[in-house]
Amino acid sequence: MKTLLQVKSSIFGDQGQSAQLGAVLIEKWKAAYPESEVAVRDLVADPIAHFDMSVISALMTEAEDRTDEQRALVSLSDKLVNEIVSVDALVISAPMYNFAVPSQLKAWVDMIARNGVTFKYTENGPVGLLEDKPVYILATRGGMYKEAGLDHQVPWLKQILSFMGLNQVQVIYAEGLNMAEKEASLAEAQEIIASISV
Repeated sequence: MKTLLQVKSSIFGDQGQSAQLGAVLIEKWKAAYPESEVAVRDLVADPIAHFDMSVISALMTEAEDRTDEQRALVSLSDKLVNEIVSVDALVISAPMYNFAVPSQLKAWVDMIARNGVTFKYTENGPVGLLEDKPVYILATRGGMYKEAGLDHQVPWLKQILSFMGLNQVQVIYAEGLNMAEKEASLAEAQEIIASISV
């Protein structure tokens, strides 16, 4: 049975354009795999605390020496990593806020990018430890950034995913959503979703 994880990060919840496009892609997935299971990690409805010294201290402390608070932090990180490990594909609904990803999505990445767990350093450089699988990014933006050299969202997402071993990344863009291009851009994104193989 196929399994998929959707990671949502729009402050508008299910009304956000990235979430709505994600829903379209998931319907396509369900049509292709009727018996599949879809898990949802909503980073706004269920926020993850931003990376701080307490988190890094917990991750760097040996298991037997951790406090109850540290064990809880590591347990959350383990859970987030296992959510990725246990599925066949990921859908990341990622709006652009102020030229970058939402801070909620950055907090999620900070909790899953772990030396010795999702990547490791070797004499030949870093190596991703996650088993590669398809990742679909729904990148929504109010303006036009992809061709303007102002995209600090998708390149970063692709780099950090690749750093952890996830290289099968497909990006579906919807730009100009605060401009006259909105309807045409959303229609184009839906056409792309309809055309891709899952």
